Amino acid sequence: MALFLLCESASGYALFEAHGVDEIGQNTQEVRKSVSDLNRFGKVVKLRSFNPFTSALDALKQCNAVSEGILTDELRTVLETNLPKVKDGKKSKFSLGVSDPKIGSQISEVSKIPCQSNEFVNELLRGVRFHFDRFVNDLKSGDLIKGQLGLAHSYSRAKVKFNVNRVDNMVIQAIFLLDTLDKDINSFSMRVREWYSWHFPELVKIVNDNYLYAKVSKFIEDKSKLSEDNISDLTEVVGDEDKAKEIVEAAKASMGQDLSPVDLINVQQFAQRVMDLSEYRRKLYDYLVAKMNDIAPNLASLIGEVVGARLISHAGSLTNLAKCPSSTLQILGAEKALFRALKTKGNTPKYGLIFHSSFIGRASARNKGRMARYLANKCSIASRIDCFSESGTSAFGEKLREQVEERLDFYDKGVAPRKNIDVMKSVIENAENKDTEMEAEEVPVEISAKKAKKKKQKPAADDEVDDMAVDKPTEITNGDAVEDHKSEKKKKKKEKRKLDQEMDDQVVDDSANGVAVKKKNKGDDNGEVLEAANETKKKKKKSKSKDTE
Repeated sequence: MALFLLCESASGYALFEAHGVDEIGQNTQEVRKSVSDLNRFGKVVKLRSFNPFTSALDALKQCNAVSEGILTDELRTVLETNLPKVKDGKKSKFSLGVSDPKIGSQISEVSKIPCQSNEFVNELLRGVRFHFDRFVNDLKSGDLIKGQLGLAHSYSRAKVKFNVNRVDNMVIQAIFLLDTLDKDINSFSMRVREWYSWHFPELVKIVNDNYLYAKVSKFIEDKSKLSEDNISDLTEVVGDEDKAKEIVEAAKASMGQDLSPVDLINVQQFAQRVMDLSEYRRKLYDYLVAKMNDIAPNLASLIGEVVGARLISHAGSLTNLAKCPSSTLQILGAEKALFRALKTKGNTPKYGLIFHSSFIGRASARNKGRMARYLANKCSIASRIDCFSESGTSAFGEKLREQVEERLDFYDKGVAPRKNIDVMKSVIENAENKDTEMEAEEVPVEISAKKAKKKKQKPAADDEVDDMAVDKPTEITNGDAVEDHKSEKKKKKKEKRKLDQEMDDQVVDDSANGVAVKKKNKGDDNGEVLEAANETKKKKKKSKSKDTE
């Protein structure tokens, strides 16, 4: 079976054909050494075709596609034009050797070309890359190195720019630095305590806080100079007058030794450094809280900023954390215990980093595992919402936190919690209602001014003033009253039309009988029209009685 080799270089795609190569015995050391010899390797492997890239941008595009396992149109045309055609239903008499199995599977799936990727193929491709500039005659020895260097820079730069993880790198660096600062501040504070205790050992029992101890030691300096006049200033530093008096009394009867001025200066400088580190640690924590509320607000509101940041940093990014199933998220940070338990066939760990959450501590001993599994489930949902949602909101995280609280009550008191689908529906409905309210508030003032102008009507005639005075309040206060008023007007118009039609009919009958009747105008009153109609009826009756006689 013939074997072809696909080599993706910085200059273009190259196809090589291997003749008379036996896979058996190719892993021996002598055969591996023969690859570096061009005279022996050139007899076995020969160049079949070389298709250079049109530009550096095209080279970057092809490199990105190959690294992601995508078959481009250019590579497909190269393979289809230079390789034998594969007939349907028949076994192919050749195979294509590729370095990456992902691109090989894509080629075989799309173009039906059989591909293979193993140690034997990788060894041949190693020799091809080693002698590549000698196989291609048009390439010089320095051109290929320059192309590889430029492509490597552009490829790495594009990967750095194409960061789908938003800015969670800042959170990862901040939580690492925060943990490091905690360790450093603790060790430095213990050093300050030990150093200053040679001069004032009683201060350790009075002041327990590390930051406050460094602050007090910097304020006191020499204990022999401390007197009752300094109690007010010391109270501002300590925050407690009784504790300040206790420090002054202890300084009078202290068993510590005296220090030289140079030693005291060094102690004060070191205490100031510890104070500065503590202040910077506080600012860094505020920065981390602000970043977590921007990047993962739901995860932060559910489990806390510090624990959420540790989960993101351990997973590598927010996207990686969102891809993790809840079972993996549950034991993040306990990998050593997990693999040790799998190796010894013991009990696997119940929790990892999420153990630092307050929910696990509040749960009873028998329910800690259940609580960890439930909390990991909610953290997985929150991280996916934060990663793939377009608008950042903490509403989902707050509702998920309420669900965890309900689950704790369920374990302790047996109160049935709400279903997850109902809670999520309520959050979505609240969000939609807020959007509609915001849209209603953002109506321009001009529209309301136009409506006010429409309400102002033209001055009415003297006859219509009373009607306007009656009708206006009903129109403004109640919409139903307006409709009733309109319906009454329509009824009156219909009655007038009916009366006019009756009058027309009667006039026609009277004229036929020889009775002269004046036609009333439409503007006459209804009472006059009715009287005229009655008179015509009486005249008809009289004429009929005369005819019968």
